[in-house]
Amino acid sequence: METPPTRLQQLLAFYQDDPNDAFTIYALATEYRSTDPPKAWEFYHKLLTEHPEYVGTYYHAGKLLEQLGQPAEAEQVYRTGLTVARRAGQLHAASEIQGVLNSLLGLDYEDD
Repeated sequence: METPPTRLQQLLAFYQDDPNDAFTIYALATEYRSTDPPKAWEFYHKLLTEHPEYVGTYYHAGKLLEQLGQPAEAEQVYRTGLTVARRAGQLHAASEIQGVLNSLLGLDYEDD
C-alpha cells in the first residue's frame, strides 16, 4: 500500500499544474517557513512581485524578513502591505500590518 503524499508534495503538484495560482504559492511559502526560510522567501518574493494584490503575503513576508535579519526590507514590505490592504478595504489586515510595523520601529508601547 502506498503512503499518501505529504502536504508539501501535494502543494508542489498543484504548483506544477498551475504555477501562477497565488493561493498555492502562498501555501508553499507557509509550508517552507519553518523548515527552509530561504525557500519560503522565494515563494513570498514571487507573490510580492507577481501577485502584489494578495494582501495576506505582506505580514508573513515581513516577519520572515525580520527572522532573516533584514529589518529594512521588512519595513518596506510592511509599508507596501499597508497601502495594498487599505486600498483593498481589508482593514483588519491593515491593522495587523500596522502593528508589526510599529513593533519593528519600536513604537509598540502600551498606554498607561
